Amino acid sequence: MKKIVIIASLMLAFAGINFAQTTPATPPAKKAKTTKTTPATATTPAAAAKPATAAAGPTKKDGTPDMRYKANKDAAKTPPVHLKKDGTPDKRYKENKPKKTS
Repeated sequence: MKKIVIIASLMLAFAGINFAQTTPATPPAKKAKTTKTTPATATTPAAAAKPATAAAGPTKKDGTPDMRYKANKDAAKTPPVHLKKDGTPDKRYKENKPKKTS
């Protein structure tokens, strides 16, 4: 009798765990159609986060250089210039440290 009660309680426990892990299937909510009254400008937060740089070649819609073109790849190979806020070179980087002469 004990074995039957234990088996029945385990089956109920596993069934409860199985139902707890699944989410009910609900149809996706319909999105209301909205129309933009103002065009996107450079003052949007996404555009403000990216610095404005002049690309050597073609650019993508968001204004970043399109790296499929050789002109943009060549421009990206130039080493970055690390400057402090006051405009002086940042000595933490190798290219800004003075050359050692022996």
